[in-house]
Amino acid sequence: MAKKSVNKVKHIDIKGIKDPRFLAGLNYKELNFLADDIRKEILAATAKNGGHLSSNLGVVELTIALHRSFDFSKDKIIFDVGHQSYTHKILTGRSLDDLRKKDGVSGFQKMNESPYDCYEAGHSSTSISAANGFAIARDLNHEKYDIVPVIGDASISNGLALEGLNSLGHSSHKVIIILNDNEMAISKPTGGLAKAFARLSTSTSYNRFKSGYNRFMHKTKFGAKIYDFTSAIKNWFKRKVIPSNIFMDMGLAYIGPVDGHNIKKLEKAIARAKVIKKSVVIHVSTLKGKGYKYAENDATGYWHGVPPFDLETGKPLDMHEGKVSWSHVFSELTEKIIEEHQDAVMISPATQKGAGLDGLFEKYPDRFIDVGIAEEHAVTMAGALSLAGKHPIISIYSTFMQRAYDEISHDIARMNVDATFLIDRSGLVGADGETHQGIYDVAYLSSIPGTVVTMPSNIDEAKALYEESFNHHGAFFIRLPRALTDKAEVKDLSLEFGKWLVVDKDPNKKLALIGVGPLLRELEKELKDNNVKCTLINALYLNPIDVECLKSLLDYEQIVIYDPYSTRLGFVNQVMAQLLTLKFKGAISAYFVENEFVKQASIKEQLEKYHLLPSQIVSDLKK
Repeated sequence: MAKKSVNKVKHIDIKGIKDPRFLAGLNYKELNFLADDIRKEILAATAKNGGHLSSNLGVVELTIALHRSFDFSKDKIIFDVGHQSYTHKILTGRSLDDLRKKDGVSGFQKMNESPYDCYEAGHSSTSISAANGFAIARDLNHEKYDIVPVIGDASISNGLALEGLNSLGHSSHKVIIILNDNEMAISKPTGGLAKAFARLSTSTSYNRFKSGYNRFMHKTKFGAKIYDFTSAIKNWFKRKVIPSNIFMDMGLAYIGPVDGHNIKKLEKAIARAKVIKKSVVIHVSTLKGKGYKYAENDATGYWHGVPPFDLETGKPLDMHEGKVSWSHVFSELTEKIIEEHQDAVMISPATQKGAGLDGLFEKYPDRFIDVGIAEEHAVTMAGALSLAGKHPIISIYSTFMQRAYDEISHDIARMNVDATFLIDRSGLVGADGETHQGIYDVAYLSSIPGTVVTMPSNIDEAKALYEESFNHHGAFFIRLPRALTDKAEVKDLSLEFGKWLVVDKDPNKKLALIGVGPLLRELEKELKDNNVKCTLINALYLNPIDVECLKSLLDYEQIVIYDPYSTRLGFVNQVMAQLLTLKFKGAISAYFVENEFVKQASIKEQLEKYHLLPSQIVSDLKK
């Protein structure tokens, strides 16, 4: 009796992948095994290095299907935000072993890493506008390639994404948009006839017939009139049968929803999209965090971006006993502020989890508002809330706040309305790299008339500044770093508005050091341990600066300015300019972050690179 042949599943060595061409030789069973192996690789890398986990686990099959359907060595794939590109990196021959580490692979798309990365972003909602730009250039150059932005549902609610969609709907430059939907409901066609019509409108045969019919009927004026008449009837019937959605209303074709974990169905949808003449949206449904139980069951967003963790338990590897994040400090302070100030309203542009505010959003649903990824809307809405008698608190990351510069200037500062901004992730942020550094805000905020910019060095000062922000000072910004501080009971502290604090005094008036933020406290300890005598100034207010304090330092031989949280163009330049105006005769030196896009590394490595560690400063002063 002849033996039955057994189909062996081809096993792919993840570490040995050079480029995506091997995908063409795999069957669907093998592709599913590959997807499982890629998930294991992503889990191992993020457990070791931290990173964006849930979003990457959810797009594994989708990314495989895209690489099988397109040649991204010439076609262009643009991952919105870019943090969901881990599978893409693996398939294009990049190792995740040193993910987000110094000199390792980036957590986002990176053009200098691979020819398969045509674009890069760390902020959301840029992909559709970028795709539109690529499409216009392609068609002007008479080139042929596809452009595929992959955008998540949360990102598509941003104004920039909607502007891009609106532009594409009136454009002849075709783009294939992948909408990765893992939680948002978009109305879909219902009923058997509607489904049949939808399949017809996106089928290869239908679109070929449609193009041929169009060309044939437009050969004569009479034929063109018949074509217009029959098209009007078809479109009327289609509108009656198929419920419209926002994409169709904007003039885009629409396919979906499609199971985002079924590679075969995804490839069929992509094949349909390719033959449609205009821009098309493929609506893909995925499970965020697929393949890892903790991420799949995550209702709070914790597993979106994670620190290094234990795979078995899901717990962080470093629990930081006795420490608390600055985000957590301000979360606890916010609860007290909300209780004391009944007019206070908190606004967050989709960052409440990272800012440690999610519990308060549940406790005070009427006074805590999440506007989604819409920074500009958050700020303008805050201005109107203030005019209507409320006191808005805007919790926002420094890197995202720069998207709302115009609204801060035009809709808050110009009208001199009261608002408190909690600028999270101020200063160097570490592994997220160039797109997320919070080192630029002092410079641009100081350029806006009437703004107050502050940074506490300890928890007591944080409480005092937070309370001061409610005393009608207009736009009041409090910067907090991405760092930990010691757990401690918060004490009441009396601070005079706009004034710096003298921490220590040099009776000989030789050296004065003006410092900023929590690292100033570490520097204070280093100075004492090394017996370095100086007048130490805690510059709580970065804008406007304390001119009277500077006047008291004019007899000193040397003034050192220490700001490890910003570029020179912010606080440092303002102090230097004021000292020159006051005709200071001594020496001035400064320590600051260079005005450049700071590459990924640990925060300590970044501080060391720019010679900003307290130990480095003290070593210089001793010399």
